[in-house]
Amino acid sequence: MTEYEGLVFRGSTFEPVEGRVVVEDGEIAAIEECATDADDWILPGFVNAHTHIGDSIAKEAGRGLSLDELVAPPDGLKHRLLRETPREEMVEAMRRSVAFMRESGTASFIEFREGGVEGVDRLRAATAESPVDSVILGREEIEAMEAADGFGASGARDGEFGAERNATREAGKLFGVHAGERDAADVDGALDLDPDFLVHMVHTNEHQLERVADRGTPIVCCPRSNLVTNVGLPDFGTLAETTTLALGTDNVMLNAPSMFREMEFTAKHSTLDAPEVLRMATRNGAAIANREYGLVEEGRPAKLQVLDGGSHNLVGARDPVRAVVRRAGVADVRSVHL
Repeated sequence: MTEYEGLVFRGSTFEPVEGRVVVEDGEIAAIEECATDADDWILPGFVNAHTHIGDSIAKEAGRGLSLDELVAPPDGLKHRLLRETPREEMVEAMRRSVAFMRESGTASFIEFREGGVEGVDRLRAATAESPVDSVILGREEIEAMEAADGFGASGARDGEFGAERNATREAGKLFGVHAGERDAADVDGALDLDPDFLVHMVHTNEHQLERVADRGTPIVCCPRSNLVTNVGLPDFGTLAETTTLALGTDNVMLNAPSMFREMEFTAKHSTLDAPEVLRMATRNGAAIANREYGLVEEGRPAKLQVLDGGSHNLVGARDPVRAVVRRAGVADVRSVHL
């Protein structure tokens, strides 16, 4: 049995309560309210709901290039670099990104993994010794889906993906697709695939949002990436009224995979309240991945991060949830328990 004392961000509202979290056999056995002198803040680990960490071999490459020049398959800069990079170099680069994610409070990530079966195998090698839960969606071929946890489609404008969708459904695995990134032209095609979730959805029309609402399809927003690629920012308020939202950091070549940065950016470019943004970074992403963690509640897996509430950055916060979302960072992470 392990106990964590301090300010517990409890349940789906992240209500801060003074007390302790009791963990037994990897599960939250109890949350007990009690007086404590500990200044730890106990939160669920983050779920980074959209990554491309193969891009770890190309950090800050492609300055001045358009979205298509950067990432469009098959000949965007990232795809050329991925093809040229030796296996061991890529595995080590991805291993370091996963280590950084753990250090910055991330318990799990959903990866769109390029390179077919070999790409999936490289990420498996990179995460073999990490407790971070990698949910890998293969790309480019059905065999990659079979080797992975599902399929991640580049977008309806890049291909039909009907066969891949059917095979993924038959396998009972996760299917995600990029949509509405540069414009709304590919959103209906993406919805026709009946995906388990959509990524980006910066550009949409009213009819498309009605379709999303009818289906209850979750959306993963990647606003820092959208800003860098100059496609604009999502209408967070409208999307949040339409469906469940999660957060992802997208391409490592463009942004560090820090959920703290993603939350702060989202909060300061939207009218969403702090608990909603924190849910986007925790429970909502976990639900997309069909995982039970993402909240500090009895009976859930104990995927936890502990922040130093007495750090120079956080001490004196009048609203701890708002402080986590808008000002906390990697330097405030005391420990991560996965």
